[in-house]
Amino acid sequence: MDGKRPRSFYVLAAFFVLFLVFLYGPTITIAILSFQGPEGGLTFPMRGVSLHWFRDLFQEQAVGDIWGSFRRSFALGLMVMVTTVVVSVMGGLAFRKRFAGSGLLFYLIITSLVIPSILISLGVGLIFSQTGLNVHWASSGFGAQLTWTLPFGLLIMFAVFNRFDRSFEEAARDQGASPWQTIQHVVLPIIAPSLIGVALFGFTLSYDEFARTLLTAGSYNTLPLEIYGMTTNVTTPVIFALGTLTTIFSFLVIGVFLLTVLVLGRRRARQGSDAGKGMV
Repeated sequence: MDGKRPRSFYVLAAFFVLFLVFLYGPTITIAILSFQGPEGGLTFPMRGVSLHWFRDLFQEQAVGDIWGSFRRSFALGLMVMVTTVVVSVMGGLAFRKRFAGSGLLFYLIITSLVIPSILISLGVGLIFSQTGLNVHWASSGFGAQLTWTLPFGLLIMFAVFNRFDRSFEEAARDQGASPWQTIQHVVLPIIAPSLIGVALFGFTLSYDEFARTLLTAGSYNTLPLEIYGMTTNVTTPVIFALGTLTTIFSFLVIGVFLLTVLVLGRRRARQGSDAGKGMV
């Protein structure tokens, strides 16, 4: 072989670069425009370079409630994340054994993924209003978003438990562990990386969800709704600065979850090494 790469390699490389440009180009464009000077507008060419619009974000806004909506989205994301993890683990454990109606229940769970999100939002909002319940981001919005995050979490847990080696549980029971001790000290530590993945799915899907929150948030907007409202009445790069900060926040969240997975992996490797030395 002469070491030359085939022409298809360069074609695929060019296609991949174009894909990255298409994927991250809009985000990079918004980030660049957010650093415009005080006289800057919403389009190129840029008029100066400064942090003016980032400083403007932390001042009292004439339009909208940016930081209030951020706090609501963050709190809602945490609520959805915890609920998704707990219910997904319980559902995964339940579906390890066949029971009457399990197939029908499975298809009912994933049906919400193919129903248009706006219809889910409309239906949940109508149920709450017709039953006299308060349409609020922490109640109806929470329920609507769970119809989006739970199917993903359950599908991940179904795949995890389908590959789970039950001999670990049998060994724990042979040592006298109770069912709860087996789950707590054997099952959960083994599937911990997958649980972190489910948690990341739950938080991020909730944090940026728009359609299912549109008719269920009540009088207080979440961050995606607030940003959408700003697009109709904000004519300065402050909205780009907000987009840049929320993007950075999203990457920080992903980084925290990945770091957690790395720490757990190293801890398990260290514990395995210590156990091996003890046996020697």
